[in-house]
Amino acid sequence: MSKKIRVGILGATGMVGQRFIQLLDNHPEFEVTALAASERSEARSFAEACSWKLPTPMPNWVRGMSLQTCQTPMDCDIVFSSLPSSMAGAVEESFAQAGYPVISNSSNHRMSVDVPLLVPEINAEHIELIKIQQKRREWKKGYIVTNPNCTTVALALALAPINQAFGIEAVMVSTMQALSGAGYPGVASLDIIDNVVPFIDGEEKKVESEPQKILGQFENGMIKAADFRVSAQCHRVNVSDGHTEAVTIKLKKKTSVAELIEVMENFQGEPQRLKLASAPSHPVVVLKENNRPQPRLDRDLEKGMATIVGRVREDIILDFRFTLLGHNTIRGAAGAAILNAELLAAKGYI
Repeated sequence: MSKKIRVGILGATGMVGQRFIQLLDNHPEFEVTALAASERSEARSFAEACSWKLPTPMPNWVRGMSLQTCQTPMDCDIVFSSLPSSMAGAVEESFAQAGYPVISNSSNHRMSVDVPLLVPEINAEHIELIKIQQKRREWKKGYIVTNPNCTTVALALALAPINQAFGIEAVMVSTMQALSGAGYPGVASLDIIDNVVPFIDGEEKKVESEPQKILGQFENGMIKAADFRVSAQCHRVNVSDGHTEAVTIKLKKKTSVAELIEVMENFQGEPQRLKLASAPSHPVVVLKENNRPQPRLDRDLEKGMATIVGRVREDIILDFRFTLLGHNTIRGAAGAAILNAELLAAKGYI
Protein backbone atom coordinates (compact mmCIF):
# COMPACT_ATOMS: atom_id res chain seq x y z
CA MET A 1 0.00 0.00 0.00
CA SER A 2 1.30 3.49 -0.86
CA LYS A 3 2.21 5.89 1.90
CA LYS A 4 -0.73 7.81 3.32
CA ILE A 5 -1.09 11.59 3.01
CA ARG A 6 -0.36 13.27 6.32
CA VAL A 7 -3.20 15.46 7.61
CA GLY A 8 -3.30 18.33 10.09
CA ILE A 9 -6.55 19.64 11.61
CA LEU A 10 -7.04 23.26 12.67
CA GLY A 11 -9.73 23.64 15.33
CA ALA A 12 -9.42 19.96 16.24
CA THR A 13 -11.28 20.07 19.56
CA GLY A 14 -14.50 21.65 18.24
CA MET A 15 -17.58 19.88 16.94
CA VAL A 16 -16.44 19.84 13.31
CA GLY A 17 -12.87 19.01 14.35
CA GLN A 18 -14.22 15.96 16.18
CA ARG A 19 -16.12 14.92 13.05
CA PHE A 20 -12.88 15.15 11.07
CA ILE A 21 -11.19 12.80 13.53
CA GLN A 22 -14.12 10.38 13.51
CA LEU A 23 -14.35 10.28 9.70
CA LEU A 24 -10.57 10.04 9.19
CA ASP A 25 -10.26 7.05 11.55
CA ASN A 26 -8.91 4.22 9.34
CA HIS A 27 -9.20 6.33 6.20
CA PRO A 28 -7.54 4.58 3.24
CA GLU A 29 -5.68 7.68 1.97
CA PHE A 30 -5.24 10.06 4.91
CA GLU A 31 -3.52 9.80 8.29
CA VAL A 32 -3.89 12.45 11.00
CA THR A 33 -0.42 13.49 12.16
CA ALA A 34 -0.97 16.96 13.65
CA LEU A 35 -3.67 18.73 15.65
CA ALA A 36 -4.09 22.41 16.45
CA ALA A 37 -6.45 24.36 18.67
CA SER A 38 -6.47 27.53 20.76
CA GLU A 39 -3.51 28.72 22.82
CA ARG A 40 -5.10 27.47 26.06
CA SER A 41 -4.85 23.90 24.69
CA GLU A 42 -1.22 24.15 23.57
CA ALA A 43 0.92 21.14 24.61
CA ARG A 44 -2.06 19.38 26.20
CA SER A 45 -3.10 15.96 24.96
CA PHE A 46 -6.21 15.77 22.81
CA ALA A 47 -8.00 13.70 25.46
CA GLU A 48 -7.26 16.33 28.10
CA ALA A 49 -8.34 19.29 26.00
CA CYS A 50 -11.34 17.90 24.12
CA SER A 51 -14.84 17.39 25.48
CA TRP A 52 -15.82 14.60 23.08
CA LYS A 53 -19.48 14.91 22.03
CA LEU A 54 -19.94 12.32 19.28
CA PRO A 55 -21.85 9.05 19.85
CA THR A 56 -18.88 6.91 18.80
CA PRO A 57 -15.87 6.60 21.17
CA MET A 58 -12.84 8.85 20.79
CA PRO A 59 -10.30 6.83 18.74
CA ASN A 60 -7.42 5.56 20.86
CA TRP A 61 -4.76 6.85 18.46
CA VAL A 62 -5.82 10.47 18.96
CA ARG A 63 -6.07 10.47 22.75
CA GLY A 64 -2.39 11.07 23.45
CA MET A 65 -1.67 13.36 20.50
CA SER A 66 -0.31 16.75 21.56
CA LEU A 67 -2.06 19.94 20.48
CA GLN A 68 -0.25 22.92 19.02
CA THR A 69 -1.42 26.44 18.24
CA CYS A 70 -2.76 27.28 14.78
CA GLN A 71 0.58 28.38 13.37
CA THR A 72 3.09 27.02 10.91
CA PRO A 73 5.05 24.81 10.76
CA MET A 74 2.81 21.77 11.13
CA ASP A 75 3.87 18.15 10.66
CA CYS A 76 1.55 17.33 7.76
CA ASP A 77 1.09 17.46 4.00
CA ILE A 78 -2.38 19.07 3.95
CA VAL A 79 -4.50 21.01 6.43
CA PHE A 80 -8.21 20.71 7.18
CA SER A 81 -9.59 23.87 8.76
CA SER A 82 -12.64 23.99 11.00
CA LEU A 83 -11.71 27.31 12.58
CA PRO A 84 -14.33 29.93 13.51
CA SER A 85 -14.65 32.74 10.99
CA SER A 86 -13.26 35.23 13.50
CA MET A 87 -9.78 33.75 13.02
CA ALA A 88 -9.93 31.48 9.96
CA GLY A 89 -9.20 34.06 7.28
CA ALA A 90 -5.70 35.10 8.26
CA VAL A 91 -4.69 31.70 9.64
CA GLU A 92 -5.70 29.82 6.48
CA GLU A 93 -3.86 32.31 4.30
CA SER A 94 -0.72 31.94 6.41
CA PHE A 95 -0.75 28.17 5.94
CA ALA A 96 -1.39 28.44 2.19
CA GLN A 97 1.42 30.98 1.86
CA ALA A 98 3.71 28.58 3.75
CA GLY A 99 3.02 25.87 1.15
CA TYR A 100 0.16 23.86 2.64
CA PRO A 101 -2.97 22.92 0.71
CA VAL A 102 -5.78 24.19 2.97
CA ILE A 103 -9.18 22.50 2.67
CA SER A 104 -11.47 24.78 4.62
CA ASN A 105 -14.87 24.40 6.20
CA SER A 106 -14.84 28.06 7.26
CA SER A 107 -16.77 30.81 5.48
CA ASN A 108 -14.07 33.47 5.04
CA HIS A 109 -12.82 32.58 1.55
CA ARG A 110 -15.88 30.91 0.01
CA MET A 111 -16.89 33.81 -2.20
CA SER A 112 -13.37 34.93 -3.17
CA VAL A 113 -13.16 34.98 -6.96
CA ASP A 114 -10.05 32.76 -7.08
CA VAL A 115 -11.09 30.18 -4.46
CA PRO A 116 -13.07 27.05 -5.47
CA LEU A 117 -16.35 26.60 -3.60
CA LEU A 118 -16.30 22.90 -4.21
CA VAL A 119 -19.00 20.23 -4.33
CA PRO A 120 -17.24 17.50 -6.36
CA GLU A 121 -20.40 15.96 -7.83
CA ILE A 122 -21.35 19.36 -9.24
CA ASN A 123 -18.28 21.44 -10.08
CA ALA A 124 -15.12 19.32 -10.02
CA GLU A 125 -13.73 21.45 -12.85
CA HIS A 126 -13.63 24.47 -10.52
CA ILE A 127 -10.40 23.14 -9.02
CA GLU A 128 -8.71 24.73 -12.04
CA LEU A 129 -9.04 27.99 -10.08
CA ILE A 130 -6.21 26.74 -7.86
CA LYS A 131 -3.58 27.52 -10.50
CA ILE A 132 -5.03 31.01 -10.97
CA GLN A 133 -5.11 31.51 -7.20
CA GLN A 134 -1.48 30.47 -6.81
CA LYS A 135 -0.32 32.74 -9.63
CA ARG A 136 -2.36 35.69 -8.41
CA ARG A 137 -1.23 35.38 -4.79
CA GLU A 138 2.31 34.18 -5.60
CA TRP A 139 1.86 30.94 -3.64
CA LYS A 140 4.12 28.22 -5.02
CA LYS A 141 2.64 25.07 -3.45
CA GLY A 142 -0.11 26.12 -1.08
CA TYR A 143 -3.72 27.02 -1.87
CA ILE A 144 -7.18 27.29 -0.32
CA VAL A 145 -10.23 25.23 -1.33
CA THR A 146 -13.54 25.64 0.50
CA ASN A 147 -16.69 23.63 0.95
CA PRO A 148 -20.06 25.41 1.19
CA ASN A 149 -22.18 26.36 4.14
CA CYS A 150 -23.81 23.28 5.67
CA THR A 151 -27.28 24.35 4.53
CA THR A 152 -26.12 25.26 1.04
CA VAL A 153 -24.42 21.96 0.22
CA ALA A 154 -27.58 19.93 0.84
CA LEU A 155 -29.60 22.36 -1.27
CA ALA A 156 -27.04 22.52 -4.07
CA LEU A 157 -26.91 18.72 -4.46
CA ALA A 158 -30.68 18.64 -5.04
CA LEU A 159 -30.69 21.67 -7.35
CA ALA A 160 -27.77 20.62 -9.55
CA PRO A 161 -29.45 17.81 -11.51
CA ILE A 162 -32.66 19.83 -11.80
CA ASN A 163 -30.80 22.86 -13.14
CA GLN A 164 -28.83 20.70 -15.56
CA ALA A 165 -31.96 19.08 -16.98
CA PHE A 166 -34.57 21.84 -16.88
CA GLY A 167 -32.92 25.13 -15.85
CA ILE A 168 -33.88 26.99 -12.66
CA GLU A 169 -35.37 30.48 -12.60
CA ALA A 170 -35.93 30.93 -8.87
CA VAL A 171 -35.69 29.10 -5.55
CA MET A 172 -37.47 29.75 -2.26
CA VAL A 173 -36.22 27.85 0.79
CA SER A 174 -37.14 27.79 4.46
CA THR A 175 -34.71 25.91 6.68
CA MET A 176 -35.05 24.15 10.03
CA GLN A 177 -31.49 23.80 11.24
CA ALA A 178 -30.02 21.49 13.86
CA LEU A 179 -28.40 22.59 17.10
CA SER A 180 -25.01 21.09 16.20
CA GLY A 181 -24.75 23.73 13.48
CA ALA A 182 -24.20 26.28 16.26
CA GLY A 183 -21.22 24.35 17.66
CA TYR A 184 -20.79 23.59 21.35
CA PRO A 185 -22.25 24.71 23.73
CA GLY A 186 -24.32 26.33 20.99
CA VAL A 187 -27.84 27.51 21.81
CA ALA A 188 -28.80 27.70 25.50
CA SER A 189 -31.37 25.06 26.44
CA LEU A 190 -33.85 27.63 27.77
CA ASP A 191 -33.72 29.40 24.41
CA ILE A 192 -34.48 26.35 22.26
CA ILE A 193 -36.65 24.00 24.33
CA ASP A 194 -40.31 24.56 23.40
CA ASN A 195 -39.14 27.06 20.81
CA VAL A 196 -38.03 27.85 17.25
CA VAL A 197 -35.49 30.64 16.75
CA PRO A 198 -36.18 32.43 13.42
CA PHE A 199 -32.71 33.93 13.02
CA ILE A 200 -29.22 32.50 12.43
CA ASP A 201 -26.65 35.24 12.03
CA GLY A 202 -25.36 35.45 8.45
CA GLU A 203 -27.02 32.21 7.35
CA GLU A 204 -29.60 33.56 4.93
CA LYS A 205 -27.01 35.60 3.05
CA LYS A 206 -24.84 32.48 2.58
CA VAL A 207 -27.74 30.35 1.33
CA GLU A 208 -28.81 33.12 -1.06
CA SER A 209 -25.36 33.61 -2.63
CA GLU A 210 -23.37 30.37 -2.52
CA PRO A 211 -25.53 28.12 -4.78
CA GLN A 212 -24.99 30.35 -7.81
CA LYS A 213 -21.21 30.09 -7.49
CA ILE A 214 -21.37 26.31 -7.00
CA LEU A 215 -23.63 25.78 -10.02
CA GLY A 216 -21.77 28.36 -12.10
CA GLN A 217 -19.59 27.62 -15.14
CA PHE A 218 -15.79 27.88 -15.19
CA GLU A 219 -15.06 30.14 -18.16
CA ASN A 220 -11.94 32.14 -19.10
CA GLY A 221 -10.30 31.61 -15.73
CA MET A 222 -13.27 32.61 -13.59
CA ILE A 223 -16.65 31.38 -12.39
CA LYS A 224 -19.69 32.69 -14.25
CA ALA A 225 -22.45 32.47 -11.66
CA ALA A 226 -25.69 30.62 -12.39
CA ASP A 227 -28.49 33.04 -13.25
CA PHE A 228 -31.21 32.05 -10.75
CA ARG A 229 -32.05 33.80 -7.49
CA VAL A 230 -32.56 32.26 -4.05
CA SER A 231 -34.77 33.58 -1.26
CA ALA A 232 -34.02 31.99 2.12
CA GLN A 233 -35.51 32.03 5.61
CA CYS A 234 -33.45 30.19 8.24
CA HIS A 235 -34.58 28.83 11.62
CA ARG A 236 -32.87 27.00 14.49
CA VAL A 237 -34.88 24.04 15.82
CA ASN A 238 -34.54 21.51 18.62
CA VAL A 239 -32.86 18.74 16.59
CA SER A 240 -29.37 17.42 17.33
CA ASP A 241 -28.10 16.78 13.76
CA GLY A 242 -29.60 17.25 10.31
CA HIS A 243 -30.83 20.38 8.55
CA THR A 244 -34.31 20.16 7.01
CA GLU A 245 -35.25 22.48 4.14
CA ALA A 246 -38.61 23.22 2.51
CA VAL A 247 -37.83 24.11 -1.12
CA THR A 248 -40.00 25.63 -3.87
CA ILE A 249 -38.61 26.10 -7.39
CA LYS A 250 -39.54 27.75 -10.67
CA LEU A 251 -38.08 26.10 -13.78
CA LYS A 252 -37.21 27.32 -17.27
CA LYS A 253 -38.53 24.17 -18.97
CA LYS A 254 -41.75 22.30 -18.26
CA THR A 255 -41.48 18.85 -16.73
CA SER A 256 -43.33 16.43 -14.44
CA VAL A 257 -42.92 15.20 -10.89
CA ALA A 258 -41.82 11.82 -12.23
CA GLU A 259 -39.11 13.37 -14.42
CA LEU A 260 -37.94 15.60 -11.58
CA ILE A 261 -37.53 12.57 -9.31
CA GLU A 262 -35.78 10.61 -12.06
CA VAL A 263 -33.06 13.22 -12.66
CA MET A 264 -32.36 13.51 -8.93
CA GLU A 265 -32.20 9.75 -8.41
CA ASN A 266 -29.88 9.24 -11.39
CA PHE A 267 -27.55 12.11 -10.53
CA GLN A 268 -23.88 11.18 -10.18
CA GLY A 269 -20.63 13.04 -10.60
CA GLU A 270 -16.86 12.79 -10.54
CA PRO A 271 -16.65 11.26 -7.02
CA GLN A 272 -18.83 8.36 -8.10
CA ARG A 273 -16.92 7.85 -11.35
CA LEU A 274 -13.59 7.92 -9.50
CA LYS A 275 -15.00 5.77 -6.64
CA LEU A 276 -13.64 8.16 -4.02
CA ALA A 277 -13.61 6.68 -0.52
CA SER A 278 -16.15 9.11 1.01
CA ALA A 279 -18.42 9.41 -2.03
CA PRO A 280 -22.05 8.36 -1.56
CA SER A 281 -23.31 5.85 -4.11
CA HIS A 282 -26.30 8.13 -4.63
CA PRO A 283 -25.65 11.84 -3.92
CA VAL A 284 -29.42 12.44 -3.89
CA VAL A 285 -31.76 9.88 -2.33
CA VAL A 286 -35.49 10.33 -2.99
CA LEU A 287 -37.89 8.83 -0.45
CA LYS A 288 -41.45 8.05 -1.49
CA GLU A 289 -43.18 8.07 1.93
CA ASN A 290 -45.40 11.10 2.57
CA ASN A 291 -43.84 11.85 5.96
CA ARG A 292 -40.13 11.67 5.03
CA PRO A 293 -37.38 12.75 5.25
CA GLN A 294 -37.04 13.10 9.02
CA PRO A 295 -33.70 13.96 10.70
CA ARG A 296 -33.75 11.18 13.29
CA LEU A 297 -34.66 8.50 10.76
CA ASP A 298 -32.84 9.59 7.61
CA ARG A 299 -29.79 11.79 8.31
CA ASP A 300 -27.37 8.83 8.30
CA LEU A 301 -28.42 7.40 4.93
CA GLU A 302 -25.36 7.02 2.63
CA LYS A 303 -23.25 7.52 5.79
CA GLY A 304 -24.49 11.08 6.08
CA MET A 305 -23.00 12.10 2.72
CA ALA A 306 -26.18 12.46 0.62
CA THR A 307 -29.07 14.88 0.34
CA ILE A 308 -32.31 13.12 1.22
CA VAL A 309 -35.36 14.38 -0.68
CA GLY A 310 -39.05 13.69 -0.14
CA ARG A 311 -42.55 15.05 -0.81
CA VAL A 312 -41.80 16.05 -4.41
CA ARG A 313 -44.98 17.62 -5.77
CA GLU A 314 -46.37 20.41 -7.94
CA ASP A 315 -46.69 23.91 -6.50
CA ILE A 316 -49.66 26.18 -7.22
CA ILE A 317 -47.58 29.40 -7.31
CA LEU A 318 -44.20 28.37 -8.70
CA ASP A 319 -43.66 24.94 -10.32
CA PHE A 320 -42.56 22.29 -7.79
CA ARG A 321 -41.81 21.88 -4.11
CA PHE A 322 -40.08 19.28 -1.99
CA THR A 323 -38.49 18.72 1.40
CA LEU A 324 -34.81 17.86 1.76
CA LEU A 325 -32.48 16.85 4.57
CA GLY A 326 -28.71 17.01 4.91
CA HIS A 327 -26.42 15.92 7.73
CA ASN A 328 -24.90 19.24 8.68
CA THR A 329 -21.68 18.08 10.38
CA ILE A 330 -20.92 15.27 7.90
CA ARG A 331 -21.83 16.29 4.32
CA GLY A 332 -22.35 19.83 5.53
CA ALA A 333 -18.89 20.13 7.09
CA ALA A 334 -16.14 17.57 7.78
CA GLY A 335 -17.29 14.95 5.29
CA ALA A 336 -17.53 17.55 2.53
CA ALA A 337 -13.97 18.74 3.16
CA ILE A 338 -12.64 15.17 3.18
CA LEU A 339 -14.40 14.38 -0.11
CA ASN A 340 -12.88 17.57 -1.56
CA ALA A 341 -9.43 16.41 -0.46
CA GLU A 342 -9.99 12.98 -2.01
CA LEU A 343 -10.84 14.65 -5.32
CA LEU A 344 -7.79 16.91 -5.11
CA ALA A 345 -5.57 13.88 -4.45
CA ALA A 346 -7.12 11.96 -7.35
CA LYS A 347 -6.50 14.92 -9.67
CA GLY A 348 -2.89 15.36 -8.62
CA TYR A 349 -3.29 18.55 -6.59
CA ILE A 350 -2.08 16.82 -3.41
